Amino acid sequence: MAQGTGSDVGKSLLVAGLCRIAKRRGLSVAPFKPQNMSNNAAACADADGSWGEIGRAQALQARAAGIAPHVDLNPVLLKPQSDARAQVIVHGRAIGTEDAAAYMAGRRRLLPAVLDSFARLTAAHDLVIVEGAGSPAEVNLRARDIANMGFARAAGVPVVLVGDIDRGGVSAALVGTRAVIDPADAAMIVGFAINKFRGDATLFDAGVLAIERATGWRCFGVIPWLDAAARLPAEDAVVLERPVARRGGGVKIVAPMLSRLANFDDADPLRSEPGVEFDFIPPGRPIPRDADAVILFGTKSTIADLAFLRAQGWDHDILAHARTGGRVLGVCGGFQMLGRVIRDPRGIEGPPGEAAGLGLLDIETEMLPGKRVRPVAGRCARTGASVSGYEIHSGRTTGAALERPMLTLEDGPDGAIGGLIEGTYVHGLFVDDDFRRAWLDRLGVAPSPLIYDDAVEAALDEVADGIARAVDVDALFAAARAPGWSPDA
Repeated sequence: MAQGTGSDVGKSLLVAGLCRIAKRRGLSVAPFKPQNMSNNAAACADADGSWGEIGRAQALQARAAGIAPHVDLNPVLLKPQSDARAQVIVHGRAIGTEDAAAYMAGRRRLLPAVLDSFARLTAAHDLVIVEGAGSPAEVNLRARDIANMGFARAAGVPVVLVGDIDRGGVSAALVGTRAVIDPADAAMIVGFAINKFRGDATLFDAGVLAIERATGWRCFGVIPWLDAAARLPAEDAVVLERPVARRGGGVKIVAPMLSRLANFDDADPLRSEPGVEFDFIPPGRPIPRDADAVILFGTKSTIADLAFLRAQGWDHDILAHARTGGRVLGVCGGFQMLGRVIRDPRGIEGPPGEAAGLGLLDIETEMLPGKRVRPVAGRCARTGASVSGYEIHSGRTTGAALERPMLTLEDGPDGAIGGLIEGTYVHGLFVDDDFRRAWLDRLGVAPSPLIYDDAVEAALDEVADGIARAVDVDALFAAARAPGWSPDA
């Protein structure tokens, strides 16, 4: 199990890389994250053939492992709707919405579901590589923990602690974690790894030795900064706050950074296109007047994010962009925002209420109990380009604009078109090379040789190569134990 000294230390990437290394060695390997908190979700199958949700990072790790994503890979997923409230998803299905305090007080009740998933994975695979959440040093959360040491102790899984040297203070973070956690928890840790090192790693040899002496743990390796990580689908919204590398020139596509932005990895294929300058617009900045297209991506709280959008003045920017002949695309919650009104009388996504939309499409949406989760395939109604992706959404949309759908799926129409305004419920559209090229062609972007799936595979291989050079993988895999292990045994 990889646990971290904090969030965003690179646990997800390390697990993906180790899964790819294990696969190369001929092992049947699966990733596992007991509890994830993310609005970036992937649709995947359950054992009964139905479809559910897991964190996007676990879907990428499954790809690295060469297995199909499955709800057991991430049995508990929390999708934040506000700063203090989240939808709780267990084995792929939403079971309700809870305040943070109520969830924290009762989350131990979900441990049996977590252990059931883990048991099925360990029975089916040679190796399971587990990812923690946040940090075990959050000792105020330890009593009911199911994500870090609470899981490791219950399942009997040895732990490797990962520290991020790029943010500074990695020695204090590792030694400090050893100092504040319970001794029985510390005994579960068999070693540590240091991530995101820039430059000559031998310059930190003395630092490694000092950490080993202070903690009693061995170092499995010092992993360099891996540039290939930027070419993989993003999971954590932290990446949106980082500056974007500018290539210069190209069509400008922008997307407002909504407060509950969901499935923003929909943008990753566009960010990889050589003829595109893509930018997430943070709060406090206007949408650029020279943008060629504006995309409204999904949100976990559509009405709340409509209010957020208006508070930034982005509604005026988008309407002005549309009036002057600019293209606007809405995906999922962004599609709903383009309509005349959104109603949530039952409080599905927040307090009951309704809000006027942007009025760019003649549709209206009502939030309803339940959620539509499924894979889809079809064609673009405008160009005939192939389309594949998935739906994860609440709400029913009606209105005259639906008579001109954006997509023709295998089981019916989806979305709406109103001139240069488009909307769809389908995520993952731009992963499909045919659709992406056809959509960009209408913006004047020349076709590029980018095959996005191949680019992701190449990036996973490059990450695995970097980890394999830096980490004593033989020793790390040798530290794995059968479930139920105890350091005292």
